[in-house]
Formats: sequence, structure tokens, C-alpha cells
Amino acid sequence: MASRGGPMILGTDGADFEHRQRVAAHYQISALNKSRLKYCIFFHYLLFFVMLVKLSADILDKLDIFILEVEELQIPPPLWWEYFWCLSVFLSFIGLAAARGNRINDMKKYMVGISTVAFVPLLYCIFYYLNDVLEYLSLEEGTELDDTDIFVWQGYPYGLLWYGFVLMAFQVHFFSLFFAWNLIKAWRSRGALKKGQ
Repeated sequence: MASRGGPMILGTDGADFEHRQRVAAHYQISALNKSRLKYCIFFHYLLFFVMLVKLSADILDKLDIFILEVEELQIPPPLWWEYFWCLSVFLSFIGLAAARGNRINDMKKYMVGISTVAFVPLLYCIFYYLNDVLEYLSLEEGTELDDTDIFVWQGYPYGLLWYGFVLMAFQVHFFSLFFAWNLIKAWRSRGALKKGQ
């Protein structure tokens, strides 16, 4: 070793750093995708709270609680898919635990759960509001929304609002699946390296 400005140890030219260990690629991939999956799950939580706000009027009605400000919003009653999609938030705990413990089987369960509990309700929403959205998109300029059969809430086409939510949710769930799959691949390659040694 050399001190700053002092003599260098005999027998080295300073290029002996190559023997030092480097972090294996699968560990780097794992760390990066764990971080990204956590961000996706965070955005999943944000979408869940948006949905919870939308469902708050129905939940308060079922609990027989009257809040004037919520009732004045005249939030439309929820459909079954909205509650079903909310169940997907519980899958995030499986995904986080799998990422923390590098557990392939739990990550597979997370991926299957997201594919069914999250994507299926969103696809139902797309088909349910498809006619309203297509009719809105094909409106001639100057046509009033009140003169059409399009369901309107607070002056906005309700189906188009749901399409905005679905677009964001699809992105979050798609990237969650992508990062989960990358984690599984990285963990499998780590296992293959251990077996080879």
C-alpha cells in the first residue's frame, strides 16, 4: 500500500486491485428489482386509497353513518369489480415478504394473485364502460353530454374517469409482474450457481 505522496510497497505496481471481489450480477439485479417492486407496491397502495375514497360513500351507508359532505358528492354506487380489485392490496404483503426473504414460490403466488385479482376486475371495467367511452369519443363537437346516454358524474363522463384509473392500475400491475419475474430469474440463477460450485 502506498501512503499519500509516500513510497509504494515493494512488489506492487498499484494494479493488484483486480483480485478484489465484485458483487455478482444476479445480486445487483435482485437489489434493483426489489427496489422497483417496492415502488410499484407503493403506487398500488396509492391507487387503493383512491378506490377507498370512491367506495367511502357506500361503506358509510352500510355502516349507517351519515356525513353530509360525502352525500352531497352523489358518488355512484359501486360495482362488484371495485370491491374485488381492492382485495389485490393484500397480495402486496405476500410480494413484500417474498422479496425480503428471496422466496421464489411466494413470489409466484404474488404474480398469480395479481394476474387474477387485479387484472380481471380491470378488464371487466374496460368492457363495462366501453360503450360509454366509444360514444363519448365519437361525439361531434358542440354536443352536450346531457343530450346523450353517456353516464356523467360531476360534469365528466364516468367511463372515461374509470379508464384513467384503469390505465394507471394496468401500468402498476404490469411493472409489478415484470419486476417480480426478474427477481425470480435472478434468484434461480443464484441457486444454479450454488449448485455448480
